[in-house]
Amino acid sequence: MNKRVLAFDVYGTLIDTHGVVEALNTELGDAEKALAFSQRWRDKQLEFAFRRSLMGAYSSFADCTRDALEFTDRAMGNQLSEVAKDRLMALYGRLPAFSDVAEGLARLSDAGMRCVAFSNGTHEAVTGLLAQAGIRERFDAVVSVDDIKRFKPDPAVYAYLRQCTESSAADTWLISSNPFDIIGAKYAGLHAAWVRRSAEAPFDPWGDEPDMTVSDLDELAERLVR
Repeated sequence: MNKRVLAFDVYGTLIDTHGVVEALNTELGDAEKALAFSQRWRDKQLEFAFRRSLMGAYSSFADCTRDALEFTDRAMGNQLSEVAKDRLMALYGRLPAFSDVAEGLARLSDAGMRCVAFSNGTHEAVTGLLAQAGIRERFDAVVSVDDIKRFKPDPAVYAYLRQCTESSAADTWLISSNPFDIIGAKYAGLHAAWVRRSAEAPFDPWGDEPDMTVSDLDELAERLVR
């Protein structure tokens, strides 16, 4: 059994958070505006999680997501109905996986690597999301920051990951498309692979560089499975 633990971020790494764009286009009637709404919603979702963590005012990631939706609707002046907002929030529980994820995970888990899902989302939300995407069986466990009421990139969440997996820092890899997550994991002494899903995406200009940069999970499997 390979001792290496691969801890996969979920939102934005395995699951496409912009899977809401089509529904937003239906609500707003404007494809360009729908994409801008989706991006701002995602940015605010993360910002609100960061701020709550710093304040010591934890609330679930779903709460941060709903608050970010409310903010974005007000900021962009759309005046979505409560029914429309409820539909969009429900859709967040059915977001699609990226096309490379199923095969990449299969290759890694079949090679004997321990794959765990490691997320800001609650255990229930993440388990449901992975199950509907057809990839839950590829994970040995789901590790949620909700258990300790902190959000990434607080060092405590990476320590909790190692506690749950009973792994050493040397054998633990964080796999994420989010630079803040990569930097947080590196600061906590873990290895990290950045999934650069957009060729135009820059890495944050401070903190440790990732140990590996890949374009998708297929490339990750190519480089880790020897």
